[in-house]
Amino acid sequence: MSAVRQRPDDPDRVASRSGPAEQPALAVAAVARRLGVAPATLRTWDRRYGLGPSAHPAGSHRRYTAADVARLLVMRRLTLQGVAPRDAARSARGTNPALAPGFDAALPSSLPAGASGEVATPSLLVEAALRQDELTCRRLLGTVTRDVASWWTDLVEPARSSLAARTVLARAGEDPAWVLDSAALAVLRTRPVPAGVRPVTGERLVLLLAASRERPPLALHVLATALTDCGVDARVVTGPVDPRRVLELVAMVCPMAVALLSELAAPDPDVVADLHAAEPHLPLFVGLDEDDLASWLSLSGSVHRAGSFAGLLREVLAVSG
Repeated sequence: MSAVRQRPDDPDRVASRSGPAEQPALAVAAVARRLGVAPATLRTWDRRYGLGPSAHPAGSHRRYTAADVARLLVMRRLTLQGVAPRDAARSARGTNPALAPGFDAALPSSLPAGASGEVATPSLLVEAALRQDELTCRRLLGTVTRDVASWWTDLVEPARSSLAARTVLARAGEDPAWVLDSAALAVLRTRPVPAGVRPVTGERLVLLLAASRERPPLALHVLATALTDCGVDARVVTGPVDPRRVLELVAMVCPMAVALLSELAAPDPDVVADLHAAEPHLPLFVGLDEDDLASWLSLSGSVHRAGSFAGLLREVLAVSG
């Protein structure tokens, strides 16, 4: 008796033809890692839409074949594109697995335990953060090899915005936004300096500040990484950043420039005003998202305002090299 049997509700399933049916089948946890979804999501897709495992080795639970995974890849891709799950499932069930994009990658032999085959997307990050799965967040964030500015604007920032718009009934000690930010900080800490960039310490120093009484936003650490990638020694100032302490820091380290980035609705302008009064020729860059938030900012030849992360990065690089 064959160890693999066809499911009656899936008539277009591809038979063994020296391919997927001869490959070792996968458990739900392995397939969940491959797609970047929770195992519970796969069980829901099986129960509601018939996109479940079809292999049933004697004496063990049903397992996913390569054909099953190929259909799930179609389901996953369509739902990420905004297609309703029921419609996505209908398309996935009607797909010939051998012709589906990613079919070769769906073969179990190419999916060893712990392999990171996911394509990082904001949706996958949000799902992992909601599950309190910091390790998956780190893995997804760590697979990105593009420049850190695009990593931030295309991946991390949309995921953070999505989480900020959700109301979650979390248990004690759970915080999806904190999980995502913690994972991003861990990736930034361990990110190697790109090839060809000479590590710098104390040269072309740029100080990065949050507003007074504000914890340094994650974007400040991303900005520091982007500047470091360009050979600029950028340091995030943590702890109290009242005007007196900032003036002391500037007098001590003599930075080439100072950048302030705030996520507050009404940031305190005292740091910028006092620093500009004490060091009128020191380039100061202020990152604010909204035009009306900049009403307190007195722009001059050395005080500049940027309305986006990319703009702030360009402005600082223009004076720091």
